[in-house]
Amino acid sequence: MKILYAIQGTGNGHISRARDIIPLLMAKGELDILISGTEADVELGVPVKYIFKGLCFVFGKRGGVDLLLTYKKAKLKRFYGEIKKLPVQDYDIVISDFEPVSSWACRLHRVPGVALSHQSAVLNKKSPHPKDFDPVGKLILKNYAPASIEYGFHFQAYDKNIFTPVIRSQIRNATITNKGHYTVYLPAYSDKKIIKVLSEIKGVEWQVFSKHSKKPYVEKNVIIFPINNDGFIKSMASSAGVLCGAGFETPSEALFLEKKLMVIPMKGQYEQQCNAAALKKMKVPVLKKLKLSRLEKINKWVQSDKTIPVDFPDMTKEIVDEIFKKYAATKNKYSAEPVEMHSFKKMRRNIMGNMLHENGSGNGNRNSYVDEQK
Repeated sequence: MKILYAIQGTGNGHISRARDIIPLLMAKGELDILISGTEADVELGVPVKYIFKGLCFVFGKRGGVDLLLTYKKAKLKRFYGEIKKLPVQDYDIVISDFEPVSSWACRLHRVPGVALSHQSAVLNKKSPHPKDFDPVGKLILKNYAPASIEYGFHFQAYDKNIFTPVIRSQIRNATITNKGHYTVYLPAYSDKKIIKVLSEIKGVEWQVFSKHSKKPYVEKNVIIFPINNDGFIKSMASSAGVLCGAGFETPSEALFLEKKLMVIPMKGQYEQQCNAAALKKMKVPVLKKLKLSRLEKINKWVQSDKTIPVDFPDMTKEIVDEIFKKYAATKNKYSAEPVEMHSFKKMRRNIMGNMLHENGSGNGNRNSYVDEQK
């Protein structure tokens, strides 16, 4: 069996999860790997056959997605060229972890694609969603990497095709201690902003892992480290708590490690708003923004001993086995709608154009969808 596993390379969560899934796929047949996106800080550790630029969102330094810069860097003609040249029809099964090139190539060639991602779970009607409806954000998430067959991961199994998180073996095997420091991962905020706020909470050591710094340094009670996978795991496993964005993998790992958790969802990122809604239901404290006016809430969390109990069993092999079993039995029932060039242009106009129009970025208001530095 020829298998194509396509991985979203923006952020670290997709690649971290893939490192545990890849050996299981290798056991199923001949595996080729595709990665698109350029924002990851974690190495995959295995050969990659296809490397594409894909379609990436650009993070600002004020707590959100920079939509104007995203639009400027979205070379859609190149993206469509990548879609056309990817031979998905040569594979027996195509599995995508929120990877757009393979997903749209499957649509173009009428190949049933399988989604195995957190985003598939987020889009499920039974999963928690924010009170403030974001039709543009939902549209982006739904059309970014469409699939014929969907399986998802979430903080809880909200539906039959939703599973609890894949916790990588490095985390499962980590020694859990409490050395009193707090581990911080907020890639959408600048180091300056993080230091300005967190240094105001005295008597606490903050270990910040930053995408914006190549060398470690200390300012007041804040230690800035460049992104390092092993260092981050060591810090988190020995921390008193974790302060991070409302992504999926880092909050899941913090909960698994029985750490206090506080999250700050990235503004302009529908998935993180949904994650925050789910975590809030689980009684995890959520901050709208990292700013000085939120110090009281952060300090209250620091003083608290409350952790959230979770049950994340190691079911990765069982999940992969189920996907292959169901796909073999049902793949002929699925057929993706063919996509032609005019449909692609419509996708560009409806998704990227509306995204900018709805949020004012098209008229020069570049920061309309990102947090203000206050």
